[in-house]
Amino acid sequence: MSKKKSIVETTLRIPGAWAGFDEIANRIPKGFSLCDDGLVMPDGQVIEMFPMKPDNEFPKVFEAACRKPATADELSTVKRYTVNLGLIGPGGSLEAARTMLQAGAAIIQTGGAGVFIDNSMLAHGASLWKQMAAVGDLDAVSFAFVGIVRRKADVHTMGMNVLGKPDVVMSRSDFTEDNDSMIEMIRYVCNSKKAIGEGHLIINEFGPRFKARLIETDDAPVGSYLHNPLGRIQLINVKTISDRN
Repeated sequence: MSKKKSIVETTLRIPGAWAGFDEIANRIPKGFSLCDDGLVMPDGQVIEMFPMKPDNEFPKVFEAACRKPATADELSTVKRYTVNLGLIGPGGSLEAARTMLQAGAAIIQTGGAGVFIDNSMLAHGASLWKQMAAVGDLDAVSFAFVGIVRRKADVHTMGMNVLGKPDVVMSRSDFTEDNDSMIEMIRYVCNSKKAIGEGHLIINEFGPRFKARLIETDDAPVGSYLHNPLGRIQLINVKTISDRN
């Protein structure tokens, strides 16, 4: 069994009210197993696993971070959780993100109440996480790992490093509250076979829509869970450029 290395690591926290490690081991789904180093995936890859003691603040953080409300039973388990089971595994590609989606689902099967993602500060209840893992397509993976942060002047993604892509920034005026505009751009960036370079034009059926500007750094310090080593793509509305000229 081997543990694959990647530039980006994905870190998950899974709270549960387990009585002990044996309970987790006895409930691990078929195809998965536990070893001294962590969780063994069906392909033999090992995901590092480590326990974290409970604290009084985490239940509030988890509930506030949920992209969709968790169920009452899930939140009840989080409030009385006995351990946060940490998973550290590969990041930096869609395949790696799917691996971590499946790893989280395996631990949920043993009694985990949901998943909190350090790379994007997002959380999901157990039932929603299992649904996303069962689907496993780009929309499910990006919804699981990529957050959308609204600021006064702009809106940006957080967590695209898990998928091996730069984060996306767009003006608040180009963002629709139903998130369709940003979700469309996440799909575009993830589906692009080539890296999006400086000056890249994003075109739809009506013609050029955005021009890309590359930003090498982000707001998060290097080495932190939130830092994206691939930087950011700032999307500048082509109409705005033409108006200036």
